[in-house]
Amino acid sequence: MRRRDTRTPCTDAVDPDPRRRHALRALACMPALAAAGRASRASAATPPRIEVVEITRGLEHPWSLAFLPGGRMLVTERPGRLRIVGSDGRLSAPLAGVPQVQPGGQGGLLDIAPSPDFARDRTIFVSFSEPGADGARTAVARAELVDGATPLLRDARVIFGQRDRIGGSNHFGSRLVFARDGTLFVTLGDRFSQRDRAQALDNHYGKIVRIRADGSVPPDNPFAKRAGALPEIHSYGHRNVQGAALHPVTGQLWTHEHGPQGGDEVNIEQAGANYGWPVITFGREYGTGFRIGEGTGRADVTPPLWQWTPSIAPSGMAFCTGDRYPGWRGSLFVGSLKFRLLSRLELDGSRVVREERLLTNLGERVRDVRQGPDGLLYLLTDESDGRLLRLLPGG
Repeated sequence: MRRRDTRTPCTDAVDPDPRRRHALRALACMPALAAAGRASRASAATPPRIEVVEITRGLEHPWSLAFLPGGRMLVTERPGRLRIVGSDGRLSAPLAGVPQVQPGGQGGLLDIAPSPDFARDRTIFVSFSEPGADGARTAVARAELVDGATPLLRDARVIFGQRDRIGGSNHFGSRLVFARDGTLFVTLGDRFSQRDRAQALDNHYGKIVRIRADGSVPPDNPFAKRAGALPEIHSYGHRNVQGAALHPVTGQLWTHEHGPQGGDEVNIEQAGANYGWPVITFGREYGTGFRIGEGTGRADVTPPLWQWTPSIAPSGMAFCTGDRYPGWRGSLFVGSLKFRLLSRLELDGSRVVREERLLTNLGERVRDVRQGPDGLLYLLTDESDGRLLRLLPGG
């Protein structure tokens, strides 16, 4: 393993917009996270020294990371390969049985999530750009992970797919997060060319859907009984959500999504909520810089907790819940593809109070960030010779 010391300079960016500071007025107070935020600010003057440890490399545009019992990890590669990384860093051969993907652009094999009961059922879920005669769509499949001398996926079957396939290779989403009740959230992009349809409930573009592990629809979904609406939709008005994680205290889904030329957002996903795209946004049209939609706020649109302008191109998301890193407990971590760094958002309850930019000399696009069972943070770098990294608190 290669080791590198990386000093972590910070940049403060306190968000002055009162609309975003009060975005969660409907939520109850979260005292445990608020206490963690206060402790973090008390130690912010002396950020921890971080040691970047390479676990493995040679991954072709890795996209997602998941942890297995016994210290092993699953890693997806966008061209359509799934690999197991041993606790010693050894990289397996690509597993057989992975669904066929349509690679290219932002499409390919995307997120991976083990079943909440993986130790018993050995089931994993993957999202991917599924090819078809009319183009591709974001789909989710479940399969059994079979161990042995040559691990493989068995009986992979699609349990969900966007209603329409279209051409193009942009904005597939797609993150998979299991809620505490065992239902599965799937984030779906607007496919770039279909952005105006993100506001309509008769399609899957720019939506977050909630399904059961078999693909069926929970009856308590917010639009399950609305005529003309797709019953699996949980929220709408999204652009391209590539980061999602459950809040460790509330169990609510937090997400982030890409904006165009500004307006990358962090949101708390709520049932039935409209997040505005493309009518309400802080982003601007590519090239011209012209305003998009009606403005940056509207009474019926849920505002973001935080937004980045200029865009950082966020990807991956994880909460830090332990004490392995002094002062970081309760923080939200987001990778940046554009600036090739790790953003730490310091929280006070449901409010983002400060941003610290870490690993600014990493020099690689950060595609995914996860907290492991050991309480440490792990990163995937989105490169042709991508790496899996572990962040160690230095002395």
